[in-house]
Amino acid sequence: MTEQTPDAGPRTPPRSAGADRRVLAPLALAQFICSFAGSNMNVMINDISRDLDTTVQAVQVVITVFLLVMAALMIPGGKLTDRLGRKRCFLIGLAVYGTGAVLSAVAPGVGVLLVGNSILEGVGTALLIPPVYILTTLLFTDLTARAHAFGMIMAAGGLGAAAGPLIGGLITSAISWRAAFAFQALVIALIIALSRSVPDPLPPDPHRHFDIPGAVLSAGGLTLIVMGILAADNSLALTAALLAAGMLVLAGFLHWVRREERAGREPLLSTSLFRNRSSNLGLVTQNIQWLLLMGSSFTVAAYLQVVRGYDAVKTGLIFTAATVGLLASSLAAERLAKRRSQGTLVTAGFAVTVAGIALLIGLVAGSRSPWAFVPGLLLIGLGLGAMLTPSVNVVQSSFSEQRQGEISGLSRSISNLGSSFGTAIAGTILVAGLTTNAYATAMATLAVIGVLGLVAAVKLSRTTPRADTPDGGRPDVSPHD
Repeated sequence: MTEQTPDAGPRTPPRSAGADRRVLAPLALAQFICSFAGSNMNVMINDISRDLDTTVQAVQVVITVFLLVMAALMIPGGKLTDRLGRKRCFLIGLAVYGTGAVLSAVAPGVGVLLVGNSILEGVGTALLIPPVYILTTLLFTDLTARAHAFGMIMAAGGLGAAAGPLIGGLITSAISWRAAFAFQALVIALIIALSRSVPDPLPPDPHRHFDIPGAVLSAGGLTLIVMGILAADNSLALTAALLAAGMLVLAGFLHWVRREERAGREPLLSTSLFRNRSSNLGLVTQNIQWLLLMGSSFTVAAYLQVVRGYDAVKTGLIFTAATVGLLASSLAAERLAKRRSQGTLVTAGFAVTVAGIALLIGLVAGSRSPWAFVPGLLLIGLGLGAMLTPSVNVVQSSFSEQRQGEISGLSRSISNLGSSFGTAIAGTILVAGLTTNAYATAMATLAVIGVLGLVAAVKLSRTTPRADTPDGGRPDVSPHD
């Protein structure tokens, strides 16, 4: 455990419950729309390719580039909040994202769609998501209030990710795929209007050093790694080469960081971020949680559409069970945080999620009824919702206000990598067709990874205090800070 000392910096005066809701609403909506954008495109691929007279592969490239841009720029985006200010960075990100959504809605061809969806929406996401987590940490200063706030944000994110295919499918079926992007632009406009009530408790520091070489190295390394992950279902040799290249670039980034620290300059990420045991374990659990969420969603959706022959709307309706479970446990985050430690909640969440995966394997194998998916998906939703919030809370609360830009970018990048890993692992097993039971094999692989997450969660539970302890809601300030 790190040394516990009071964190420095200005404190926001207490707010009423109504003021808290006004602050939280735009932050939660921002997480919702970014999660929605990451999942709803999958059900529009065929419609977009026909309308733009292009190939399915070209539309998949658009989705892939979006993931690459977002993953590559999340860490620099978090660091920029120190220079620009958290609220200003949030608003800039919203404006860039909204411009991309409008451009995508009117795109005459796949090239314009690439610029709008992949580049502008990817850059906008990388700029606006870190401030969501930084502002939540700074504005909600005790553990239970922060658990409630993060519970709302994670519920919104889970709703966007889980219900994105259903919402996108309904909009596409009723109107067109262009209306789905118009919907995003309208939500962005609403968020900008609501953001007037969001304060920034720390002043921006325009003279704060920004490590440009470090940003280039980190972005390059993460891009190569995500490219390697996404190439897994096409060529394992290419995947290995890209992952190796990415690791080499990230090793160069680490060398640069140490060089900057020895020279007394501020790097993009400080090595002291990785000396906090609670945060390290929290990051591991975050990565595996999003891996399980996206991996199980991809596997079940592919099985329902390819093997069972269900359309996007019927598939989305079946996923309602996971959405309901995730919302229920996410919205209970504040009450749960008052009764159990954050580590205990993460441990329970992994146990319930693994049990849900086991049910999905057993019940689906023995029944052709769509109802066979409901118990497993419900448990997966409940388990993930129970642990997404405390994992984020542990990581964000492990550092002082001055370190929030760094840790938020790192945290979101780790979660995005987990999402990419989940889709790639499931996709590789399903596409490879190594066995006649590809669905069960993919789900069993996810269950094994879930057990590894459970082990990390048990270790985390030994480092996190209960909500009623004196330091229950206070950031840990490392002696290296």
